[in-house]
Amino acid sequence: MSKPASTLFDKVWDAHVVRSIQDGPDILFIDRHFIHEVTSPVAFLGLETRGIGVMYPERTFATADHNTPTINQHLPVADPLSANQLKALETNTAKYGISHWGLGHAKNGIVHVIGPENGITLPGMTIVCGDSHTSTHGAFGAIAFGIGTSEVEMVLSSQCIMQPKPKKMRITVNGALGKGVTPKDVTLYIIAKLTSAGATGYFVEYAGDVFENMTMEGRMTVCNMSIEMGARGGMVAPDQTTFNYLNGREQSPKGEAWDKAVAYWQTLKTDEGATFDKEYVFDAADIEPMITYGTNPGMGMGISKSIPTAEEVEGGKATYDKALNYMGFDESESMIGKQVDYVFIGSCTNGRIEDFRAFASIVKGRKKADNITAWIVPGSHIVEQQIKEEGILDILTDAGFQLRQPGCSACLAMNDDKIPAGKYAVSTSNRNFEGRQGPGARTLLASPLVAAAAAVTGRVTDPRELL
Repeated sequence: MSKPASTLFDKVWDAHVVRSIQDGPDILFIDRHFIHEVTSPVAFLGLETRGIGVMYPERTFATADHNTPTINQHLPVADPLSANQLKALETNTAKYGISHWGLGHAKNGIVHVIGPENGITLPGMTIVCGDSHTSTHGAFGAIAFGIGTSEVEMVLSSQCIMQPKPKKMRITVNGALGKGVTPKDVTLYIIAKLTSAGATGYFVEYAGDVFENMTMEGRMTVCNMSIEMGARGGMVAPDQTTFNYLNGREQSPKGEAWDKAVAYWQTLKTDEGATFDKEYVFDAADIEPMITYGTNPGMGMGISKSIPTAEEVEGGKATYDKALNYMGFDESESMIGKQVDYVFIGSCTNGRIEDFRAFASIVKGRKKADNITAWIVPGSHIVEQQIKEEGILDILTDAGFQLRQPGCSACLAMNDDKIPAGKYAVSTSNRNFEGRQGPGARTLLASPLVAAAAAVTGRVTDPRELL
């Protein structure tokens, strides 16, 4: 008797269920656990209080990223809270025998950048981290999601977590993307269509021509942003693109183990006839370069369009007016030509080599606008090295830009890279909530191409005019 058709999500989830609680959550085994300096100290304190250890220290990987400065990383960290958290991570990982890539380590970088580039992230795995954008790793056909501090402690002590099984959604985008349209635009378009709560309670599989033709970096950008529409996570079925990316990476399987792994990974796809709780289908031709105008990632629009009126968007008028008032924008205005003060390229969303190649493609032969402060922040030292080796650093330097050191930087106001109150930042990061990039900061989420166009013109500019 043949097995019933199964989704990619079901195949990976069901393979990791240790026990099911009737009318309750599943106990799920976790293959990889990433930790950083912000959400781990309290979890380690909990272990100490209870007098228990870490069950599988070799399955946990630590890096410093959120609180790290992006200049002069060789100097002591000035902020006392950040310094304490970084020291606690170093102490705790040493105590429990956990791999730690702290400041100054050649492999240091943003947690969701270093996992894939070192082959720690593999298809078919369950991956968690005390960080909401853990969904990034779903690009490899893994189930990856963010967890809270008490759950970090649970995984450290038992290598398991209790989770209710989410519902399943498939989002298909077919066709070919137009000029200047990047994976970031695809995800901002989907979130604008579904709203910032449209996928709440679901795990999303991305399917169709656009994702099949996307690079691994692009898939990571899309999966990273899944939670910005309320989803628990996102995934893309592993394929030859995935295998090519992983082959030869430091912690990827080698030799016979590689062949065996690939044979298994090739089974990780949704069967014909498998059903989802909800499905959406979009046409790639409808997507243009995107930019946000409001205070959640769902408040996005095609860059050539006008800001919607309250009647055109979900939610009450009072909430909409509050968002536009915070941003200093009005209904029906064009975003083109709006002033920009800061440009940030980096974060776990757009801090990979492909993003800097895109940025450089526009700034090459041009100059940074005088009114712009630009923070160009690689996601890891490996990316930083690639930027130098590929000649991108020369292009940036010639255009008047400076390259900073790896870290989360201006994605969130937890380090020195804060956008001042009232200033506008075109940001390649993932969130534009009030105060996300600093108290009173105004964030316009966009792709590296839109960021580059703003960096050389000093205002919101359609990148297609400069390509």
